[in-house]
Amino acid sequence: MIWTILLLVQGMLLLFVLVSKRSRSEKEPPLDKGVIPWLGHALEFGRDAAKFLNRMKVKHGDIFTVRVAGRYVTVLLDPSSYDAVIEDSVSLDFTRYAQVLMDRIFSLQLPHHNLAVEKALTKQYVPILITHSFLCDHTMHRHLQSLLLQAQRPCHNQTDWNTDGLFSFCYSLLFRAGYLTLFGGEQNNNRTDPTDVYEEYRKFDNLLTKMARTTLKPEEKRTAQSVRGRLWELLAPAGLGEGSGSSPWLRDYRHLLQEEGADEETQRRALLLQLWATQGNVGPAAFWLLGFLLTNPEAMRAVRREFSSISEQDSAKCPLLDRLQHTPVFDSALEETLRLSAAPFITREVVQEKTLQMANGQEYQLRRGDRVCLFPFISPQMDPEIHQEPQRFKYERFLNKDGSVKKDFFKGGRRLKYYTMPWGAGTNGCVGKRFAINSIRQFVYLVLSHLELERCDSEAQMPEVNSSRYGFGMLQPEGDLAIRYKPRHSH
Repeated sequence: MIWTILLLVQGMLLLFVLVSKRSRSEKEPPLDKGVIPWLGHALEFGRDAAKFLNRMKVKHGDIFTVRVAGRYVTVLLDPSSYDAVIEDSVSLDFTRYAQVLMDRIFSLQLPHHNLAVEKALTKQYVPILITHSFLCDHTMHRHLQSLLLQAQRPCHNQTDWNTDGLFSFCYSLLFRAGYLTLFGGEQNNNRTDPTDVYEEYRKFDNLLTKMARTTLKPEEKRTAQSVRGRLWELLAPAGLGEGSGSSPWLRDYRHLLQEEGADEETQRRALLLQLWATQGNVGPAAFWLLGFLLTNPEAMRAVRREFSSISEQDSAKCPLLDRLQHTPVFDSALEETLRLSAAPFITREVVQEKTLQMANGQEYQLRRGDRVCLFPFISPQMDPEIHQEPQRFKYERFLNKDGSVKKDFFKGGRRLKYYTMPWGAGTNGCVGKRFAINSIRQFVYLVLSHLELERCDSEAQMPEVNSSRYGFGMLQPEGDLAIRYKPRHSH
């Protein structure tokens, strides 16, 4: 036993020496290994990535390499140079790290898995889903109306108020409506209650970043395993056939998995991945948007005024899904919300040596085996040179003075292609963008049209951000914003 321990210690010391001796070559980005052996900057990175990377940017500039838990990550923060990473699928690979996260978070390894094929399938069926589910059957609209009606039922009459947390209110309603639309829970053989799915999913979501970073405590690990198992069970009937009530996209996704040789258990795990991909960001986005409107009366008045100008139609129809409808004020408010609250990483594995040419003409060598990370939240989204007073919510930021959409933003005198990137770009671009936007537009329209909504404390401000969520899509709040609501008299 003692010899085994000694061998392990010697192995760890050897690994430490090999990892720690790395030095920067003349052509490589600035190297910052941190003071903690092997871990490097992992703790600070995981605790608050935005604060840490801003500190590194001040210290090193727009490109630098940091050590994080034994890995070396080159961070690029110049939006004018992003295409050099996004458009390179030869030297840089986006699938490897995605597969690592898939295993850590969803305990999922797909046989003969091809992310490119899955991406192509999603691109093919999301437009079909939007066209048929929203413009024809208005499935999402119907579910949102039904769930909003249920939310009002605790009121004994129209003068009584319901109270809730805004984050809980938005996340619950949009998650359940989206789940019913895509997964057909109400028509599954076991008649899965969407509320049960939501409650289990929130437990899973609360542990997601720790699963990704493999920092779960023993009790949290047991909880994660239990919650995952319960969700696999609840999702099992979804997409099995025409009678499942699931969307055409989900049925074809399951068919693709079967063709790849995935057994029933693997398919269930893959469905949890799709549940997170389709429902994990829409609710939080709606929370930030409604929260910013509630705490900025001028913005709320402008959005309400624009919505009230939309002609009243039969409740079975959804006027906001009519392509002829024009809502530039709402669109700008949503874009501004996403600028402030969408914070995904765009990550690539360096699979062969690459010379990265920056927009300013400088060149840097990237090492095979390292990772490259873009963090658009810092730049362009929160860059004061691009967006004045970037910490402030300005609902009209993406509008010109004549009310048209503003697309001209500059940095260093250069007009930017990427001035906000909530949906990623290239192979990391969100193929469900239209789906998500339509869901948020419908939800906010219905809430403001059907409910009197206000803060419980008229002086309350938005809660702070949960800093551990940087890098994983939409940010979530640390706490909530207390609200009260009741039916509007006109409805």
